[in-house]
Order: sequence, then structure tokens, then C-alpha cells
Amino acid sequence: MKKFMDKDFLLSNETAKRLYAAAEKMPIIDYHCHISPKEIAEDRVFKNITEVWLGGDHYKWRQMRSNGIDEKYITGDASDYEKFEKWTETLQKAIGNPLYHWSHLELQRYFGFYKPLTPATCKEAWEVCNAKLNTPEFSARNLIRMSNVDTICTTDDPADTLEWHRMIREDKSFEVKVLPAWRPDKAMNLEKPDYKDYLAKLEKASGVKIASFKDLCAALRNRMEFFRENGCLVSDHGLEYVMYQPATEAEIEKIFADRMAGNIPSRADEIKFKTACMLFCGREYARLGWVMQLHYGALRDNNKNMYAKLGPDTGYDSINTGASAAELSGFLNALALTDELPKTILYSLNPGDNACIGTIMGCFQNSDAIGKIQHGSAWWFNDNKTGMQEQMISLANLGLLSNFVGMLTDSRSFLSYTRHEYFRRILCDLIGTWVENGEYPDDFEFLEKTVQDISYNNCKRYFGF
Repeated sequence: MKKFMDKDFLLSNETAKRLYAAAEKMPIIDYHCHISPKEIAEDRVFKNITEVWLGGDHYKWRQMRSNGIDEKYITGDASDYEKFEKWTETLQKAIGNPLYHWSHLELQRYFGFYKPLTPATCKEAWEVCNAKLNTPEFSARNLIRMSNVDTICTTDDPADTLEWHRMIREDKSFEVKVLPAWRPDKAMNLEKPDYKDYLAKLEKASGVKIASFKDLCAALRNRMEFFRENGCLVSDHGLEYVMYQPATEAEIEKIFADRMAGNIPSRADEIKFKTACMLFCGREYARLGWVMQLHYGALRDNNKNMYAKLGPDTGYDSINTGASAAELSGFLNALALTDELPKTILYSLNPGDNACIGTIMGCFQNSDAIGKIQHGSAWWFNDNKTGMQEQMISLANLGLLSNFVGMLTDSRSFLSYTRHEYFRRILCDLIGTWVENGEYPDDFEFLEKTVQDISYNNCKRYFGF
């Protein structure tokens, strides 16, 4: 029996262990996350492990609800220690869940706590973690430093001032790059009740009066230039699915005018408008040299009672079905026809879309870039051992795994960088197993370079960091 989460955790053979030794020390580029640039700028010090572990972490909240924990101990007014106790009770039951591995990796790597977290060790873990967190050595910036992070891309709205990014950039005492990432979902979501309120914010930020779709594009272009000046190299879109229902300029202007008059668009008009927005954005990204990330396939806010109480991103989303392969292909093709398809990363929350992504992206690869179109890392509900294996096996079957840009945290936590370790161990075990089975030669010079490339080098080259 192997020891619990020892130095050979997830590494099932000697080749995997040798490859992980090559990948382990590579720096981290976290090219998509949701951590707060304000907390980095202010170098936040956390009061306790609950603040850094459970604050905003809807992954953990879902499991606590599955364990019958009252909402008081999840998002309610219970004390931080009571919340930690309830998470500890839940974690012991999370056999096979990635949260079990992530939580223990974080306890080991950051706090030197190697015991399993159980109700019996809860108080000891609380005291060990908090003793360290209450020191400047465990501030937000120092957690990033000790994680060997090279570059971070946060998630930022076009109307954002980027003031915290500028503060970080001007502070020469902090060596890690913290760059904005363009996330224009609110500018596209004209079906939302507060859409006109959002446009007022965008008008103020851009200085462009938005009375037409053409004006909206001008305002967004203005803000893209502002983001570019502040180091932005990547965009991200949270889509229901990748839509492609083209319409004439006149149709789009009419849809926009009707919305400005207070009318909520039909579903057909909404899709046409979002198609026009995405085509505009894609062409601009090609001009700017930005990478376009498309995250799609989530069914959001399923529990309307809880959405009304807690709002979005609180653990009530699920996998959606029915993403259109024809529309994804049509969208990419429309940009490729005019040689305006930017480097693109495709992520579907539905693992059933893996082969679809793998085959469609192969139709749009060219010499513009190595691996110009990428099958993004296993995302959200797929961000587990099985999901990562399935995504990489699919990519290997249908494309070139060696050109993969690898892992990202997609997290709000400063302790989530151990997910890169988790990914690297799974990657090395997967390749190591193929080698041990005689499915690939034991060319260690090439193999070690390959796992280093997937861990770091490919990403650095692809994004241009």
C-alpha cells in the first residue's frame, strides 16, 4: 500500500516519477483566474484559514450542502471556526473528490501539515494554519511568491479602471506580473434587466456616447486599447454556447435600438446580437494579437430561491448540454475567411464535447502559431483526475498533446496554485504509463522537455508573456 499523498502521489511508475522531477520546479503561469488584484495590491493578510479557504469557494460550499450542513455554516453568520469545523466534517467524506486532494496539498505545501484533516485533527490544523497566516510571510503576495508564480491574469470588465493593476505594476518590490484579462460579457448580455445601467458605466469609462451598436463597438475598442496599454494579452468569454447566427448591420442596429427603447429582445435577436459582438471582438483580438478564450456549456443559477438570496457564483450552476458544433465551426470559419481568427482556446464544461473540440480545432490550425487553436484544460466540474485524464487523452488522440498550453487555476483563492502540481502529476503519470506500456519510446530528453513545455514553456510562448 502506498503512503497517503507522499512524494510519489499519483505517480504510478518510475517513468512518471522521473518526468515529474523535470516538471515539478517549472514556474507557474496562471493565465485565467478570479483572484482580486486589489488584494494583491494591498498585500492582504488573512485572519485565518477559513478566510482564505472558504471565502467565496463555491466548490466547497456545494459539498457542504451535499453533507446536509446548514447554510449558516456555509455563507451565513456562524463563526469562522465553526465553518472550518463543518468543512472538516465534510472533507473526510469526500473520498475520490478533487477537493480532498487539493485541500491536503494546500495543507502540506503551505502549512507543513501532513496529517489527514478530520474532526480529530481539526483544532490542530486550525492552530497550525492560523499561526502562519497571521504573519507577513503569508500575505497574499508572499503566498504567490512561495508558489513559484511567474504571471497572473485576472478577470476584468471593460469598464474597470485597472487602478489596482497599475499600483502593482508601479510597485517595484513585487516581481510577479499581474496582468488584466478582458472579460466583456456584460457588454454583450443585452437580455439582462440592468443592461442599460451597464452601458452607462461603459460610456463613462470610454468617453463614448453609446447610442448605436456602432457606438458600442467604438467604446469597446477604446477600452481594449486602454487594456492593451496596461499589459493585457488575453480575453475571456463566459458563453452559454458558441453562437453563430449572422445578421446584417441594419438588423443588429435595430435590435440594439429596440433594447435602448426598453424592449427585451427575443431569443433569436439575442443570439444574432451576441454573434455580432463576438465577431467584432474576435477581429479586434486578431488585430491586437490577443488570445481569445471561450468558456461555454454552463447552466447557471439553477436554484432560483438560493440565487435570490445569495446571487451568482455561489454553487448553483451545472453542466449544460446541446452546444452546437455547427455554430462553433461557423463562428471560427467566419473569422478565418478574412484571416482574422485569433489564437483561440476552447473550453466546454460538458466533457462530452471533448472530441468535438478536438476535431473542429484541427480544421483551423495553421502556421500562424504552434497549436493556434487549443483544447483548454479540463474546466470546473471536470477539474479532477478523471476529467484531466480524459481531456488530455482526447487531445492526444485528435491533436498534439505536446503543444498543449496546460493548466490554469480559474480560482479565487491564493492557495489554489497546488492545482498546477496536481495537474503536472497527472500529466506525468499519463505519459509515463504510455512509455512503460511500450506505446512511446523512452526518449527522456524529449519527454522531460515535453512535460516542461506543457507545464510552462508552451504557455509563455503562446500568450507572449
